[in-house]
Amino acid sequence: MKPVVIIVGPTASGKSRVAMHLAQILQGEIVNADSRQVYRFMDIGTAKPSLQEREEIPHHLFDMVNPDENFSLALYQEMVYRTIERILECNRIPLLVGGSGQYVWSVVEGWKIPQVPPSPEFRDKLERRASEEGTASLYQELREIDPVSASRIHPHNVRRIIRALEVYHLSGIPFSHYQQKEPSPYSYIIIGLTMERGELYRCIDERVDRMMSEGLMEEVRELLKRGYSIDLPSMSSVGYKQLGMYLQSKSSLAEAVQRIKFETHHLARRQYTWFRLSDKRIRWFDTTGTDVERTASAVIRHITDTGSAPLVVDKTY
Repeated sequence: MKPVVIIVGPTASGKSRVAMHLAQILQGEIVNADSRQVYRFMDIGTAKPSLQEREEIPHHLFDMVNPDENFSLALYQEMVYRTIERILECNRIPLLVGGSGQYVWSVVEGWKIPQVPPSPEFRDKLERRASEEGTASLYQELREIDPVSASRIHPHNVRRIIRALEVYHLSGIPFSHYQQKEPSPYSYIIIGLTMERGELYRCIDERVDRMMSEGLMEEVRELLKRGYSIDLPSMSSVGYKQLGMYLQSKSSLAEAVQRIKFETHHLARRQYTWFRLSDKRIRWFDTTGTDVERTASAVIRHITDTGSAPLVVDKTY
């Protein structure tokens, strides 16, 4: 089996820093698994690796599209498989790093994802129906054409209901058909980084303050100047939406910054629903009060002790 190391966990838990150290030790290359870091011009607010870090270690699947371009899960999965293969062919180790649960598990579990691009016209039509008739009307339609998907989707999750209907109407194939899984050709070592909740929130708040001092406001202002609306899906990312509203005089700066911190706390909690501490596939490391080097060393000991993949460790690091 071909070895792939995966590093997951909530935002601000230290994934990127630990990945840099592991890439040096394992002779590896970093592959993005963050749904926001695929967008160009969105660097500070997405905590994207610096240019210096990308020069030190090869990084892949960053800056793939402009903020107003579509980037689907199906496209990501296709690209990440090709990237992993290229890295392995060079006898190096892929390190898949990020906190986007759909991105990570679509790769690990081999999801069959519908190759059906979004249809803005179809979605607008169903959104109007939901507004006029209520979400229950759309959900009832989904129950009639695809009861399996309906049983898996919450009746109030309008976005997923519309996507399931979109896939069926545009392809003629029920959305549930695509929710099957295929065996993976890779051997995954999944590392999770976690922190005590209060410490994690403190790290998040400090990072938000640091982003502001590094120029996040200017980054958002420049995106708006380029014509990227805060109504775009990409611009709904935490930080960009809140500062965009401030720049449009819809909130005070203090309110916007506090909102960014609050929404990032909420994001971290959602990430724990994708990456559960009870998931036996993930080997968790508590990084509370622990430096990057010590965490990386502990991860390496775990990898070499379990012998779960033929990784080459640089003993001189």
